[in-house]
Parts: sequence; C-alpha cells; structure tokens
Amino acid sequence: MPNDPVMIALEDQVVCYRRLAKLAEIQHAHVQNSQTDGLLDVLTRRQEVLDQVADLEQVIAPMKRKWADYLTTLGPGQRVSAEGLLSETKTLLEQITTADRNDAIVLQQRKLNLGKQINQASAAKTINRNYAASAYGARRATMDIQT
Repeated sequence: MPNDPVMIALEDQVVCYRRLAKLAEIQHAHVQNSQTDGLLDVLTRRQEVLDQVADLEQVIAPMKRKWADYLTTLGPGQRVSAEGLLSETKTLLEQITTADRNDAIVLQQRKLNLGKQINQASAAKTINRNYAASAYGARRATMDIQT
C-alpha cells in the first residue's frame, strides 16, 4: 500500500509536529525576551499548523480507533514505519506541551509581578498625596471666581 492515505497523513502529521516544536522554541525565546509582537506572530503561525494537524487527524483518527486491525493490513516495513511515526508524534506532542506549560508559568509570574507593581505604585501615590496634604495643607483653588 504505497499510496495509503493514512500513512501519508501520518508522515505529514509528523512534519507538522516538527514545525510546531520549532515554533514552540521560537515562542519560548519571545516569551523570555518579552517580545509581544513576535509572540503574536508565532501564535498565528502555530494556529495555521494546528489547523493542518486537525485536517490530517480526520484521516488518521478512524484508524487509531482500530489501530491493531489497521496494522495487520500493512506490510512489515510499513508497520514499523507507522508505529515509528505515531511514536514520534506522541514524543513531539509531549515536548510541545511541556514547553507551552513552562511558557504559561513564566507569563503568569509576570502577570502577578505586574499586579504587585501596580498596587505598589497606587499605594505610593496615596502616601505621597497624604504626605503633601499634611505637610502643606489642603490645596486651595488658584483662581478667584468671585466677581
């Protein structure tokens, strides 16, 4: 079965997951360097690849549900190839998921730190306003509006 659509889809899916792994590396660099525009670009490109994976999964999923039966339809070489492709897909998916989880933790920590900085700035503004009021008295209007 040299033109088996499932084998072709498995091969194409591995190519997509390799692309996603590379994009995850680029994403990580953008997250580490706080490069928002680059990060948004990478996320857009990742979504495009994920759309391709979803299309390929439509071909592969029915055979995954009856994987053992499907393997019996393949020759020994193709069987080994199919198992290898599926295994590589799983490995790449785990690698991508781990990288995404780590980036999410970094972004969450930044969000918390930014919230703390905002609260500190707000508290400092209140302290400065109260200090100025107690040191110099209440501000008076600088314009006389009485005629």
